[in-house]
Amino acid sequence: MPNALIKYRFLFAGGGTGGHLYPAIAVAQKIKELLPNSEILFIGTKNKIEARVVPQMNFRFKSIWISGFSRQLNFRNLIFPFKLIVSMIQSLLICIKFKPHVAIGTGAYVSGPAMWGANIMGAKGVLLEQNSYPGLTNRLLEKKVERIFLSFEESKKYFKDQAKLAVSGNPIRINIAIRSKAEAKSIYNLDVSKKTLVIVGGSLGAKTINESIKNNLGKLINLDIEILWQTGAKNYDEFKNLQSSNVKVVKYFDDISIAYSVADLIIARAGATTIAEVAYLGLPVIFVPSPNVAANHQFKNADVLKKVNAAELIEDSKLNQQIVEKVEKLIFSANRLNELSSNIQKFSKPEAVDIIANEIIKLASIT
Repeated sequence: MPNALIKYRFLFAGGGTGGHLYPAIAVAQKIKELLPNSEILFIGTKNKIEARVVPQMNFRFKSIWISGFSRQLNFRNLIFPFKLIVSMIQSLLICIKFKPHVAIGTGAYVSGPAMWGANIMGAKGVLLEQNSYPGLTNRLLEKKVERIFLSFEESKKYFKDQAKLAVSGNPIRINIAIRSKAEAKSIYNLDVSKKTLVIVGGSLGAKTINESIKNNLGKLINLDIEILWQTGAKNYDEFKNLQSSNVKVVKYFDDISIAYSVADLIIARAGATTIAEVAYLGLPVIFVPSPNVAANHQFKNADVLKKVNAAELIEDSKLNQQIVEKVEKLIFSANRLNELSSNIQKFSKPEAVDIIANEIIKLASIT
């Protein structure tokens, strides 16, 4: 048990996308619930989702000067080594001042320097791996941590030290819940008598999904349904003029629970956080895996569900041609929607956040 007299300090590192950020927030919220006296600090970058969302969640935030290494040859790659060195120095200075007992990395490039700095300061290390195919940063950090929590059994084969691994599931935010459909629909001025298709493109938006919705918008509206469409902030200006009485266009869902509550059917990327949330709530989904991810891991995520009849899957390149037929076939079939809902809920691991938070607290108590 942790010593109640010690104010434990927990450092979280990860971001860039909601998929890396929200599991960290979920665990931080649970730790704060269990140890109200604890101190929590997030490290991220100032131009990504974490810079906006973390302060909104009432957690402290520090930024470092790091960016990902592009798969294409460009100027950013030339200055990457310099950015990496600077970010490592920044991370070390932050850790010298904060003195974390435990550092938690949730993947993405930003967690590398932060976890390195925490390790130098003697902090225990924990990794959260959301995807079936682990990211490069987490694989490189394996030797520097005590525990690695996985969402998929398939991830085990990519790590060398099996003793560090635990398949806990992906932690979800404590405020994720289904609300009254009528109340939720009133927030977006949606008609309670009509079916609602919700488009979740992720925090950065999804270009192919946005283009396919635009190209087929007339046909979708002719189905006599309503559409709640999240474009992502960088795409919003391009598509906002398509809003109408039947189509609500938003940059980002500040409260994803509202969007989930109005949904009769969801179209989404197959990120691990989205999968964890819709599984927990038992929502019928058409997954459109992003092709622009390492080792095609989103397709692997979605295919696991498709094979057991827990979700529908449309390949990114085929969405424009198949979206209308697939939506029409599903959204008016109560039996099929219920089947998908029931099957995907079997993949939910609501206990994940409790397991991870308690293990982190145990680690803090033995530092």
